[in-house]
Amino acid sequence: MVLHDLFMVWLCWQLLHVVRYAFLPGRYDLSLFSPQVLIVLLSQGVVFWWVGLYRGIWRFASVPDLWNIFKASLLGLLAILVSLTIYNRLGSVPRAVLVFYPFLLTALLGLPRLLYRVWKDYQATRSNEVSKRVLILGAGRAAEALVRDMRRSKVYHPVGFLDDAPHLRGTRLQGLPVLGVLEDVPTIAKEVVAKMLIIAMPSLDAEGMRRVVAICEKAGLPFRTVPRLVDVLDGLALPGELKEVAIVDLLGRKPVLPDWKLIRGWLGGRAVLVTGAGGSIGSELCRQCANHGVRSITLVEINEFALIRIHSELQRAHPDIEITAILGDCGDPAVMRRALRMSESEAVFHAAAYKQVPLLEQQIREAVRNNVLATETVARACVEAKVAAFVLISTDKAVHPANVLGASKRFAEMTCQSLCDSGAPFTRFVTVRFGNVLDSAGSVVPLFRKQIRAGGPVTVTDPEVTRYFMTIPEACQLIVQAGASASHAAIYTLDMGEPIHIRMLAEQMIRLAGKHPGRDIEIVYTGLRPGEKLHETLFYKDENYRPTQHPKIFEADARKICTDVVMRGLQQAREAVLDFDEDRLWKLLHEIVPEFVPVDGKGVQIADATIIPFQRARK
Repeated sequence: MVLHDLFMVWLCWQLLHVVRYAFLPGRYDLSLFSPQVLIVLLSQGVVFWWVGLYRGIWRFASVPDLWNIFKASLLGLLAILVSLTIYNRLGSVPRAVLVFYPFLLTALLGLPRLLYRVWKDYQATRSNEVSKRVLILGAGRAAEALVRDMRRSKVYHPVGFLDDAPHLRGTRLQGLPVLGVLEDVPTIAKEVVAKMLIIAMPSLDAEGMRRVVAICEKAGLPFRTVPRLVDVLDGLALPGELKEVAIVDLLGRKPVLPDWKLIRGWLGGRAVLVTGAGGSIGSELCRQCANHGVRSITLVEINEFALIRIHSELQRAHPDIEITAILGDCGDPAVMRRALRMSESEAVFHAAAYKQVPLLEQQIREAVRNNVLATETVARACVEAKVAAFVLISTDKAVHPANVLGASKRFAEMTCQSLCDSGAPFTRFVTVRFGNVLDSAGSVVPLFRKQIRAGGPVTVTDPEVTRYFMTIPEACQLIVQAGASASHAAIYTLDMGEPIHIRMLAEQMIRLAGKHPGRDIEIVYTGLRPGEKLHETLFYKDENYRPTQHPKIFEADARKICTDVVMRGLQQAREAVLDFDEDRLWKLLHEIVPEFVPVDGKGVQIADATIIPFQRARK
């Protein structure tokens, strides 16, 4: 390229002289390589290097490159004038040559570049008729491996890279050029006729990913990303697989890697039972257990379709594991006794529960029956069957509960603690609390996705409301990690980082859909619903939480309770459920869980909530 451009400088200088003297009488002897020509070549060559002309790539020559060439020609003319003046050779140069020099040189340098690009585009169109042209963001190891995979598959046709590293600008990777920085995406994508953008920076943090996604949105092209290493190792993605940017990539949640050796040592060769096995958490728990070498899994589920689905999935993926499906209510003592007798389970994960806050405010009987009494039924059956470990799936809403869900789950925690204190030498009781789970059934993410597809509006309760979030696999990894711990009775939770504004979650999901919040999709604030708090907490202050051997998992001491009061409350709850006495259940929740302070639809605590009839309090 350098020799080509210097040849064009020489040709330009000679042509201008030939044309200038063609209009004069007489004969002019043109010297092909005079000292004057050498000064011109040297001066213009230095200017080419100084302005960075060779950082551009012929394959992607464009109007900005022509403008850069013209500027280099003008600066080169200035350098030539200075050099010729110093060596006393300027007087022999016609003024017409100096005037037309930058224009002719721009044409001589630019035309071959543009013709080369047209030819290469034509060749690419013929050789890649079924391939999609992609521009890769990032020029690291992941990008290099991605290009190799693309060339093997021939589905995508990579055309170049963009990377913010200064030392990479103008270099080549796998024969493809690094064309600029990430901010150049809108411009470069048009120049190279890219049809898709691929983010090949798997180590990018959430803030960086949000920046890159915003840049991609400006380009108006579809974009994909390569999976993170942790997703590949967990079997959630294949190496080199392209996936859509997920909301979890933008929320700042760093993945928690459990102690796999500890988990495999505990689960390997064991028989486990999962209640609520067809739900979001229950089904993922089954997958985690299967992936870590259990001998058998017993699925207890009341929803027949959900049971069939997870049973079929596990049989296909793990034909060597014994999978037993039991259709029934885990709150039925006969169902649990038979399930434990058949399976001889050594660990039970109790994931069956009702969890929808607004609905349960109107359904206190079902909340107590399913979340409290069914928990007691499963836990008692485990004690009788001498199951080694019983793991209760709880929620951060059980801490200073403000709604029926939180109060019922706190009652369930106290029930397990009471059974443990009453004497269960063979059974370890473990409670695991965590916040909202992304993309679980009935959660806010599927709701937002549905609203965005319908064109909006997206409904958010309050602009200041925050929640702790984690992914379904991450939540289940925490559960099995806690189950593998050595503590006889403890409460575990995850260091979940900073809580996330639901408003920000809605905005990010709108952007991922290629829309703009407030312009394409409106966000409407509907106000807090009864039982909803602005912010959640993970521990009571007197639980004395402390770090465990895992840096992201904390253990808390169970609060002191009166076992007799809890057991008496369970008996009264059973009677109230049989009588469908919701007022009694409402008062009972306050008696057993005195920290239960309901809030109204404005997030304000309800005064004297313990004596307000249930029918009035839920309005």
